[in-house]
Parts: sequence; C-alpha cells; structure tokens
Amino acid sequence: MNEAYLTITPLGGLGEIGLNCQLWETASGVVMIDCGLMFPDDCHLGVDVVIPHFAALSAIKEKLLGIVLTHGHEDHIGALPWVVPQLKGVRIYGSCFTLALVEHKLREHELLDAVELCPVDSRGRVRLGDLHFRFFPVCHSIPEGFALGVETPVGRVIHTGDFKLDPTPMSGIRTDLKGIADFVGPEGARLLMADSTNVERDGHSLSEREVKASLGKVFDTARGRIVITLFSSHIQRIQEVFDLAQEHGRTVVISGKSLANNIEMARDLGIAKLPPNFFNAHNGVPDLPDEQLVLVVTGAQGEPLSALSRMVYGGHRQLSVREGDTVVMSSRMIPGNAKAVSRLINEMYRLGAEVLYESVRSIHASGHAHREELVEMLHTVNPDIFVPVHGEYRHLVKHGRLAVEEGVPRENVVVLEDGHPITLLPDGFRLEPALPVECTLVDGKGVGDVGTAVLRERRILGDEGMVVVVLVLDSETGSILHGPEMFSKGFVFEQRYSHVLEDAKCLVLDEIESVRPGQLTRLQDGIRSSLRRFFRRVLERDPVVVPVVTEI
Repeated sequence: MNEAYLTITPLGGLGEIGLNCQLWETASGVVMIDCGLMFPDDCHLGVDVVIPHFAALSAIKEKLLGIVLTHGHEDHIGALPWVVPQLKGVRIYGSCFTLALVEHKLREHELLDAVELCPVDSRGRVRLGDLHFRFFPVCHSIPEGFALGVETPVGRVIHTGDFKLDPTPMSGIRTDLKGIADFVGPEGARLLMADSTNVERDGHSLSEREVKASLGKVFDTARGRIVITLFSSHIQRIQEVFDLAQEHGRTVVISGKSLANNIEMARDLGIAKLPPNFFNAHNGVPDLPDEQLVLVVTGAQGEPLSALSRMVYGGHRQLSVREGDTVVMSSRMIPGNAKAVSRLINEMYRLGAEVLYESVRSIHASGHAHREELVEMLHTVNPDIFVPVHGEYRHLVKHGRLAVEEGVPRENVVVLEDGHPITLLPDGFRLEPALPVECTLVDGKGVGDVGTAVLRERRILGDEGMVVVVLVLDSETGSILHGPEMFSKGFVFEQRYSHVLEDAKCLVLDEIESVRPGQLTRLQDGIRSSLRRFFRRVLERDPVVVPVVTEI
C-alpha cells in the first residue's frame, strides 16, 4: 500500500460492554488503544475473565509502537497482565492514576519489569510513528480519563474514550470540548469514534452534585449504620462519602482489597483526602455506636467473594449486615448481574436492613454520556466519518442513527463489529475483510486452553452429569480381572437407580465380548455409545460417559 492510510481493527468493545481494544496501523507501525477485559457470562462456565484474541496480538507484536490507555477501568486495562508477556518491552502511555492502577496490577503478576510505563498529562502530546496523540481530559467515573485527538497521515481522528458532560463536576474536571474543538478546527475531524453506552437514555446524565445531595439526605436521616457499596475505582464518589462522614461526625470503615488499594493510590497522587477518623476493617473495627459509623465496602454487583456478600452471608470476619442498617448501593447494575444483586437485596431486607439503589433513589450517576450529550459531541467534532464504539450492537446502531439525524452522511456512518477493520485513505475509506477475533478465555492459570468444546462439555456435565465406568482386563485373553464398576456423578442417585446401573453393566459386558483383546479405543468408543443410547432411552438423559479401561 503506497498511499497514506490508517487501518483501525477493533478486537473488542463493539457488540459488547467491555473488552475494549483497538489496533491502529499505519505504514510506520501499530498502536494499541486500550487493552480491556470482559467478565464472563452464564455460558462461560468456570471461566475467570475474557480477554482479546491472542493470535491477533501476536501477529502485530513486531510492529507495535506502544499501548495508549484512555482510562483505568478494568474493561480498558484489565487484559494487560495476560497480554504483556506477549509484548515484552512495550511502552504503555496513560495518566498518572491509570498507570498507578496498571503498575499495581502488573506487580501482582510479577510483570512490571517487562514494560515501560510512560505517564502523560492532560493536553499532553505523544508521537508514535506517524501518529501524533493529544490527550484531552474528560469527565468520567474514574479520575484522569482522556479522550484522544490523533493527527494521522489521513486526517485528524477523535476517540472519545468513556465520557460524560457534567457542567458542574465535583472534581472540577470537565470534558474538554473546547480543546477538542480547537484540535479539529472549523472543518471538523476526519473520523469520530464515540462512546455509545448510554445512547438509549434521553436527556443529560445526572450530575455528581445531585448524587452527593441525595447521599447527604441519607446521612441526615439514617439512625443506624450507613453501609455504602460502589465501584472501587469511583474515587470521586468515595471522596463525597468521606466528606459527608466528616460533616456528620461519622467514622469511616472500609472493607475490600481493591477499595483499599485504590484509595491508597489516590491519596498518594493527591486525588483523594482521607477523613480524620478512618479505618480498614482488615486491621480491626472501632467499638463505636452504630450512629457514628459508615462502612464503605466492595460488592455493588453481588460478587460472591466481595465484602458486602460476605457481610450478608456470614463470611466476613469483622463485619455483618444487621437490623437498623441503611445500605446504599451507589452503582449501576451491570447486565448479567441482576439476579445476584436481587438475591443480595432480598437477603439484606431479610436481615432487617433498609436498601437504597438506583431505581428508587438518585444515588448513582452514570459516567457515560446520555443522548443529548452525544449530540453535543457530534456537533463539536463535526466528523466526515462516524464509527460508534463501546456498546452492545443495538447501542452502536442507535448511535449511528443519531449521527445521521445530526448531519453525518448516511454512507459515512459505519457500524463495525469486532474483527471488522476500516481503512481510512486520503480520499475515502474502505472496509477490509473480517479477521477471526474470537475471545481468549482465562481459566485459572490456563490462558486460551478453554474453548467451545470444553465449554460444551461443562454445560453437559452441569445439565446431565457424568457416568464413570471402571474396568480392568487381561491384556492377552481379554478376560475381566476387575469390574465393571459404575459411578454416577451428578447423573442419578446411585442407590435409587441401582437397577438401571446394573442393567448398564450388562451392556458393558456385551461390548467386551464384541471386540478382540488389545482394541482398547474401539472398546471405549463402544461402551460410550451404547451407554449413552441406553440412558437416553430409559431415563431421557444424556450424561457424559467416561470409560476407564486398563489392560494388565
């Protein structure tokens, strides 16, 4: 390709919430924008996290110029511990707080020496090959997030990252629309890639000041302990709780490893200020009346090992939810977590607590722009080409329609999916052939070794159970030395269905007679097939059948 070009390949974040990762390629090399993970859903049985496709990253590692991070949420930085070993020596660029989170994460995995962390300031500049990056501060639910303004060989590109337009942010950091407008100039940008998460929500997002006012009313009226759970990265919200606790003479007790780590990092960077009466429950809880305590804990999404879940179900050593508590769930419920959160809320009511959550009180403001804010960003950037990002497929489609309504030519609104590259040329653009970018699944220490076949087996095991057949044969004569023994695991209650298992043993004996000594594979396949047919016919169940046949 002799002419100037920019090829953008989304590896995640288009068609799902999370997994945000893009590759930007020019003739001088490749830059990765964000490197996020996604938490597993119900179909990912036993999987810990989902990360971008390893093969796609391995293919460009020799051309990689650096990784640029928009902000520090897990869906933008969480995959780094698994990706960095593939990309040793890579430079990672981001704000001081973002890189503090990355540093902590990589140190836990003993990978800190494998990268170079390069902090950038708001409105700073970084040149990577022939891509010139500018970093514009944005208002989001985590400190020091950036939108990216990039001078490329084919024009100026804006990537909004995650943002909202709060006219009176508590932190004083607004989304820098003026800086973005000055960067693109009166002619507008060549391309805008914008956050689509809240395109279905009309109007403007709730201001953080309104959230603090609602939390203030809780502090005014609560008679017992106040228990607040929120995202551990929402430092501004945490600071609001600290300030309210100090105003009302309450002592703050926190619980949760990620919460403690993030507060410590924010304090060291001067982003957060701890109240005078502050304790970590891990080191002990002060003996004070309930009306003098506020507990800040992890577990807003009902995670089973979080501090709040352990407080509710009796697994926390120092704390528990009890009658008279006011529990404030100050976060948005992530899709997929609704059942776990609902169970948690019901159990807290059973324990005698009062629970406040987003649908009944204004105790949470989203960090993502609503529809009118997205319109304002479109008008500010005035793009020739628009690609919606960061959202499920319906969000991308609706954001694309919004762009058309606001004047972007319909033929220049491109709804991409993961693995569908777009190439910008000096006088147009083209869509490239789709690439295979199926997600990599992380299960314990295994990375990529769990795939569709393993998940299918796990679903069958979960639905139908397993039958193990143990058999020892003489290698020369084929006569039975031991067995057949049959064990049911998650299939049937052995004592109740012993007659069925005895009949199944007869089928195993028939299979032994049908093969010659030494044909182990054929025997195992025959046992597996005949027993599955038998169990389907007799019980209408289809368990996994595992023949363990040994010849001696």
